[in-house]
Amino acid sequence: MSTTTTTPVGRMTSLARAELTLLGRSKGTLVAALFVPLVLPLSVRSAAEEMDLAEAGLTPGTVVLPAAVGFSLLFAVYSALVGIFVVRREELVLKRLRTGELRDAEILGGSALPAVLTGLAQCLLLTVGCSVLLDLPAPSAPHLAVLGLLLGLVMCAALAAVTASHTRTGESAQVTPMPLMFVSMLGSGMFVPLELLPDRLASFCELLPLTPVVTLVRGGWTGDLSATEALGAVAAAVAWTVLAVFAVRRWFRWEPRR
Repeated sequence: MSTTTTTPVGRMTSLARAELTLLGRSKGTLVAALFVPLVLPLSVRSAAEEMDLAEAGLTPGTVVLPAAVGFSLLFAVYSALVGIFVVRREELVLKRLRTGELRDAEILGGSALPAVLTGLAQCLLLTVGCSVLLDLPAPSAPHLAVLGLLLGLVMCAALAAVTASHTRTGESAQVTPMPLMFVSMLGSGMFVPLELLPDRLASFCELLPLTPVVTLVRGGWTGDLSATEALGAVAAAVAWTVLAVFAVRRWFRWEPRR
């Protein structure tokens, strides 16, 4: 008599493969996740060329690249996962998965893995493209850029689960991510670097979830972040992630909202 032993990694991998198949069938999600983040940096480049970036020690490249990474995190990871979590919940997929060996964290992690890997691959592609097209030099502190990207991937996945818990239907999942997305695009240094904002407004924008990610990625290229500033950005990103994980554990819904 033989028994089959499964591991958390194996279970999550199997779920991720199934989720990847379903993701490939959703044309709307694919377009938003894959193509929108590739187009939006063009508008940032046009705006950056009109700004007086020299005073802040920035170049169009050091503005466009962090923005491109931010767009990918918002569209390929955050927005896409809100829809995935909500649709799977409404189709009772999440409820059925909980009756098997999978634990709650494995279900959410396995479901999120394809979108997270898509966002990672897209960020790497955008980084190479921006470096070539905008004549960016090698990053001065690559560890900060890598850390910022990894923190952003985890945080956006957790925030997506939080947003999904307050989203009733698959249709409304196209709307509920928008507030965070718009606030992040306008206030996290993606379109306008915080260095160019009034001090009070910049201090407020530093508290937004995506700001520390953009700060770390930009600081990885410019090398202008002090140890204190880098630790502050890391602490802010970790704090948002911990808060999001707590909210998911407290309020995430596994059955359809009626």
